[in-house]
Amino acid sequence: MFGSYRGLPKEAKYIIYAMLLPSVAYGMLYTDMSYFLTNVQGLSDVTMGLIVTIMGVSMFGASIPLGMIADRYGRRKVLIAGNIVASATIAVFALTTDQTILVIAAILEGISEGATSAATGALLAEKCEVTKRNSVFSLFGFTQSTAFAVGSAAIYFVEVFQVLGFEHKESHIVLYVILAALSGISTLIMLKTTESKFLRKTKASIRELLPQKSRGVLVKYVITGATIAFGAGLVVPLMTRWMYLRYDIPDTTSGILLALSSLVIGLATLAAPYLARKFGLVKAVVITQAMSTPFMLATPLPSDYVTASTVYTIRAFLMNMSSPLEQSMIMGLVEENERGAASGISSALWRLPNALSSSIGAWLMGLGLLYEPFFLATLFYVIAITLFWFFFRKTRMPEEIVDAKKVEA
Repeated sequence: MFGSYRGLPKEAKYIIYAMLLPSVAYGMLYTDMSYFLTNVQGLSDVTMGLIVTIMGVSMFGASIPLGMIADRYGRRKVLIAGNIVASATIAVFALTTDQTILVIAAILEGISEGATSAATGALLAEKCEVTKRNSVFSLFGFTQSTAFAVGSAAIYFVEVFQVLGFEHKESHIVLYVILAALSGISTLIMLKTTESKFLRKTKASIRELLPQKSRGVLVKYVITGATIAFGAGLVVPLMTRWMYLRYDIPDTTSGILLALSSLVIGLATLAAPYLARKFGLVKAVVITQAMSTPFMLATPLPSDYVTASTVYTIRAFLMNMSSPLEQSMIMGLVEENERGAASGISSALWRLPNALSSSIGAWLMGLGLLYEPFFLATLFYVIAITLFWFFFRKTRMPEEIVDAKKVEA
């Protein structure tokens, strides 16, 4: 089952290692932000939701041009610049309550997120041969989820800092600044990678820099991704806030529970290459995601937070174990010199609906409607999974064709 992880390319592993510390920082930020901005910084649910939405809208606006820039001038350069800006903005979120500065930080965070997402997938796909792509993306998914779990669990250090004499708010600030600094340090590992080989050296118009040969498959992929992103945004970025409103537990408790969820997701992604070989990539995605939908529906129903967290974790396990396969799929189907732009477009059109629905979810929770966001999310999941099967049920990946030829030989 794990034999496919042997012999992965060195530079692909450098990219995976380089993203560990930023993922820890973002694991803490995305897990805690809904709680931190409201319960610690004193902002309203509406303002918190607006900031989360601005991050997504900014990411949407930046991802596509940054993807084209990455294809034209260098994916490694874009990745490094994105990480530096992202690390700085994490600290800014903790150091001020000025709403104007927070909005500026949210815009910059979105831009940096767009740079990172546009460059990372394209670089990973470039640094490995086609038969290793699923394994590389699955290992990347495992390390990302595990690092995200560490970041979520790191919220517990708030209590440690309080024991050392810091106040509750100061403890949060110290944690944010430390993780921001560690994220910035990871830039040194990114410098060990080489620049892209498949850059568009010739001059071209903006329209020509957009994916042309890959347009059809990219449109289908974006439609399904955007639909599921809208559903996820209603609840997933808001879970620490939701757990406080539903069960009256602080972020230091819910952060640990969500860390366990991320850790389980990471372990699940390691099975993705095996599932792709056994069922085929598209069937593996559809089966696991379809199994997750009843658990999304059931998450808000238990009367205690331990049971609710368990149900949510099962949902996360099933929903995300095939996520690396989806990322691998789109990078395998688009042209090599269009991967940066394709990655930017797919990331942008995932992040925008996710951010918009987060604002809606925060508004609903602020009204005391703590069940409805999950019910709506389930509906969008069902629509997205159905569309994915309809669009890609006949798709065969290049590596599946290679494997079939080996069997015939």
